[in-house]
Amino acid sequence: MTGRIFDIKEFSVHDGPGARVTVFMKGCRMRCVWCHNPEGQSTEKEIMHKLSQCDGCGLCTRDNRTPYPRDPGACPRGLITLCGEDVTEEDLAERLLRYAPRLERMGGGVTFSGGDPIVQAEFVARVSSRLRDSGVHTAAETSLCGSADEAALLAENTDLMIVDLKLADSALHEKYTGMPNGMISDNIRLLKERGTCIMFRTPLIPGITDGAENLRALAEIAGGHPWEKLAYNLLAGAKYAMLGRKFDEKGEIGAR
Repeated sequence: MTGRIFDIKEFSVHDGPGARVTVFMKGCRMRCVWCHNPEGQSTEKEIMHKLSQCDGCGLCTRDNRTPYPRDPGACPRGLITLCGEDVTEEDLAERLLRYAPRLERMGGGVTFSGGDPIVQAEFVARVSSRLRDSGVHTAAETSLCGSADEAALLAENTDLMIVDLKLADSALHEKYTGMPNGMISDNIRLLKERGTCIMFRTPLIPGITDGAENLRALAEIAGGHPWEKLAYNLLAGAKYAMLGRKFDEKGEIGAR
């Protein structure tokens, strides 16, 4: 089976217990206005242009190329790259298993993030199962914005589900993420009923998720499970220009 990833980060200490290797999966069903990985939203491969390092040589727009660079091989400095790599479950598992001895020594493992691994639940489950068979701890960081079958498949084949909690109010959730949270709430209940190992996470977005009322409601959802609150990433909008897009918030979040 083939899946699509857009990055692999070595030895992160923020994506689960111990030192982790984090695999970033392509595709997410939500469009959070504060998203700092916009290249993970679409399941399609995309061109990224590092505009901040561009010296304006013009080579990328010659030979009938579009005004905005869309040819990965056009830049002599390698500033235009294709975001999205197709990998088989065997190849990805083999790549990740190379880290296994070091991850074991550091009490870590592999975390599937994104994007959102629930969009490619079957592929992630297959790779994770291969890793677990070799003694590697695995985790999936997900919004749970998917079907009950997809949520169950991830839970069955990983050791830890890192679940993003954003807004308890469904109308506000839809306003700021593009999706209501009914499906997410149902899947959280499902995982709790299954006895899944869960850790919750909430990004503290000024004026959106960090209000006292919202945090109280999210605390009730988290219950006795571990719950991390993450500071807002001030560089959240940095990658949008690389994709030829504008950051939705236009700096408004930081001003609230």
